[in-house]
Amino acid sequence: MRKINILLFSLFLFVATAANIWAGNRDRAGQAGATELLINPWGQSGGFHGMNSSTVKGIEAMRSNVGGLAFLNKTQVVFANSQYLKGSDISINAFGFAQRIGEGSVIGLSMMSMGFGEIPITTIDAPEGNSGATFRPQLLNVSIGYARSFSESIHVGFMGTLVNESISDVKASGICMDMGIQYVTGKDNNMHFGIALRNIGTPMRFSGDGMAIQLTSPQGYNLTVQQRSEKFEMPSQLNIGAGYDFLLAAKKHRITLLANFTSNSFTKDFIGGGLEYAYKEMFMLRGGYRYENGISGSLNPNERSSAYTGLSAGVSVNVPLKKDGPRIGVDYSFKASNPYQGTHTLGVRLDLAASPDLETE
Repeated sequence: MRKINILLFSLFLFVATAANIWAGNRDRAGQAGATELLINPWGQSGGFHGMNSSTVKGIEAMRSNVGGLAFLNKTQVVFANSQYLKGSDISINAFGFAQRIGEGSVIGLSMMSMGFGEIPITTIDAPEGNSGATFRPQLLNVSIGYARSFSESIHVGFMGTLVNESISDVKASGICMDMGIQYVTGKDNNMHFGIALRNIGTPMRFSGDGMAIQLTSPQGYNLTVQQRSEKFEMPSQLNIGAGYDFLLAAKKHRITLLANFTSNSFTKDFIGGGLEYAYKEMFMLRGGYRYENGISGSLNPNERSSAYTGLSAGVSVNVPLKKDGPRIGVDYSFKASNPYQGTHTLGVRLDLAASPDLETE
């Protein structure tokens, strides 16, 4: 076991060093599609701005480090709704279900759907979209994950995601994979490390009747010509994180300090961290900051490549129904942006078995 721990730690250092050397690729910025894969729709991890890949647990781990899925004790059901960049009329609904299936093994299912409302159809005759016709884009991600605890310290997970983007007559589909490891050590398992490789998958291409156009041949009859769109890659990324729990007053109070680095293949890299205070694991208050190059250089949104300005915050309340039994949790998070009024997420969790350290007295 000692050799395995040394090997994993060495791998962590190697990947961290490689990520800093090869971080980012400005020449490829904007060339990826399916960027909804980078959106975190959950209430707890949203309060950290996704900077908690080393400590995230349960269903929410399926959006940053699937290795954290292995910490689930029995059954968990989560639902969350996000008002994405409030004022843009974009909403996100996410649902997740996870179940422990044996000693150390957990499977999970999660779905995320983005709604954009009704958008006017523009044509040559109605370029302003005043014809009265509308369409509804649909973005849907469905993920199935598996995680296993190989020891008290080592937790590994794998996940596959089906990506579907469509309107009424054009669609694109693809499949991507995630892999993640969480390593826990220390006297009270209060030191956390995490590595996750995300969104490694097949190229996607739009197709459908909407890509066809009617032409007239030189002989005078009509032709239907199918246009082919260019393929695009998925937004792969590497997450590397670390965290430390300060346990106070007989473990009734917990303060967790987090740091995280994200290497993006098709956009700027992120670096940041977070801080969380928990009382008996029933009340939690958290905040985070995610920095990328140029995010703080100007308050003018036209000079930044992201609507987010870096700051995030959140709160969670867990209500145990009985000692060591089911509990209900409510999560809220906010991510600041300019323009718009930030992203607001409200989530509800149902855990059918309390964690061992959840106090009810």
